[in-house]
Amino acid sequence: RKGSPRAFPPHHPLIPVDYQLTGQPVIVGGTMGTCSYVLTGTDQGMRDTFGSTCHGAGRALSRNKSRNNLDYGDVLKRLEDMGISIRVASPKLIMEEAPESYKDVTQVVQTCHDANISKMAIKLKPIAVVKG
Repeated sequence: RKGSPRAFPPHHPLIPVDYQLTGQPVIVGGTMGTCSYVLTGTDQGMRDTFGSTCHGAGRALSRNKSRNNLDYGDVLKRLEDMGISIRVASPKLIMEEAPESYKDVTQVVQTCHDANISKMAIKLKPIAVVKG
């Protein structure tokens, strides 16, 4: 599938020896203010999706809508309140990549997990963002 990461199942001959027992790991990034996940490939995912899975949640708002509808200070304050440090080259990048600009990554990952396309392995918590 175009644009989807490879997520081969355990014991697949094309994945490194280190991943043979678990399946190929795939990092699914969240947003600046949400968690990310590490998934692993499954046999069913190999059959149903050619050994691929999601690569992120996808945008809920266009970059233009995010820039026009979100406030730089509000987004920065929310991230600060969550204990997330941020450094960006341009304030507009904060609005374009704000958590509310994207769909809920947990729901997307849960859908892949429930469909047995890939399996949730690790949930990652954001601590810092560098964008620029």
